[in-house]
Amino acid sequence: MSEISSPRPLPPSAPVIRNTATAADMAVRLLQPLEGMLAAGESAKAEVVTVREQAQSFQLLLKLTLEGGKQATLQAESPRPLAQGSALVVTALSDTRLAVALQAGGDKPLTSLDLQQLPPGTLVQGKVVSRDILPPQGAQTVYRLVVNLLNTPLAGNKLALDSPLALPIGSLLSAQVQGSQSLAFLPLSGRLDQLVLGQQLAAQQNRQASLEDLFKGLQNLSGGDEALRGSIDKLLGALPDSTQLSTAKGLAQALESSGVLLEAKLLQGQTSALAQDLKANLLRLIAQLVPQLPGGASTLAGLQNALNQNLPNLARQLLGVNAAGSSRQQALTFPLPSRLLQNMDGEADLETLLKLAAAAVSRLQTHQLSSLAQTQVDANGNLLTTWQLELPMRHQQEVIPLQVKLQREDSGKTEKSEQKETLWRVELAFELDHLGPLQVRAQLLRGSLSSQLWAERAETTHLINAELGHLRERLLAAGLEVGELACSQGMPPQGPKTSLEQRWVDETA
Repeated sequence: MSEISSPRPLPPSAPVIRNTATAADMAVRLLQPLEGMLAAGESAKAEVVTVREQAQSFQLLLKLTLEGGKQATLQAESPRPLAQGSALVVTALSDTRLAVALQAGGDKPLTSLDLQQLPPGTLVQGKVVSRDILPPQGAQTVYRLVVNLLNTPLAGNKLALDSPLALPIGSLLSAQVQGSQSLAFLPLSGRLDQLVLGQQLAAQQNRQASLEDLFKGLQNLSGGDEALRGSIDKLLGALPDSTQLSTAKGLAQALESSGVLLEAKLLQGQTSALAQDLKANLLRLIAQLVPQLPGGASTLAGLQNALNQNLPNLARQLLGVNAAGSSRQQALTFPLPSRLLQNMDGEADLETLLKLAAAAVSRLQTHQLSSLAQTQVDANGNLLTTWQLELPMRHQQEVIPLQVKLQREDSGKTEKSEQKETLWRVELAFELDHLGPLQVRAQLLRGSLSSQLWAERAETTHLINAELGHLRERLLAAGLEVGELACSQGMPPQGPKTSLEQRWVDETA
């Protein structure tokens, strides 16, 4: 696999066509009637002979191949460009309108990108399938590469590129769209990880489910052998309670055992630290559930396939579970939305518990992958590091999932300060029966803490506002400067900029 170390723009070339496997057919208006060549609903093969850009459209000359091999040319007006030489399938909509689509199996490479399908900034990945040397252009050698696109809505299409890089056939490349005829090649070591990360994040988001039903089912389970009961007791006993989370040491231990560091512990051989790890205990539980499932081998195999898709390959191998088998945007929201597989009012059977446990592992992995996706360097050179996780907290007889997101932003030197500054953000989301859903956002900068709380119930909002004075006193006693503390009814705004972040930008501008 070849790695491209520096961005290089592509020279201008002809326009692009849509991939009909992923896009709806485009309609064009004929400048002359069909005159019976095609009846409404009939189709024929066609080739784009010429393309001419008009003020608000594109004029095409199409060569049709009709039944029996007869050929005819037609002039048409298109709202979007089509590449000269493109092989199409056209279908008559009326005597003056055609639906056009890329011919299935058409192998002519694209030479320009459709910015409606691939907006600027989109990451594309491809595999080099051919390479030719172009006639000399000065002192620099230029290669014509044909790349098979592997992702985006244009996956499966071939793209022609001119580049000074002699990429080997079969090598992978990643690039960022800059314009319809311009790409910036990016190092594969980072961008390939981001592409794979995006795919995995979307997959885990579709498989995950909330933790509530799993813990209800485990608490109500009456069957199972001694080993299974032991795994359940170990899992429930390792969950932190509200008292533990109220101390700095207890909170640190809970964060370390949340499952977010499981893979790192396994890679470093820290197996002694797995007894309290949430994800490790979930995997042990699954390993105990699988052999006890009733039914024949086919039922067990089907459940095992579903299980294999949910568990991380590394953890499957190291914990002895079968290693066979193999909307990003929604997964990046915080908190992760509640997603229940079924109502758990009654006792769950072993098959249901297995599905819930596998979905819980995917839930934890969605948090982990979301952390990686949000850890980045912005355009100003500030490093944003994110840790996102979920802590099931024991509260009396209940288990309450507490979603946590920690972010550290390291900014560069400013005109006002020659030292780098660190901004910490904390977000919490949880629900208590007597208070309802709650969310908290706080930030710490230069020893000054500001926080905004949201409660969906009006009575909870009034209660919290009445207690904010006591909270301020305790924060001051802890040695912190305290800025704004407020509680609002409803839900916090979603998006890249929050009110707290904006205030921080204003203060440091």
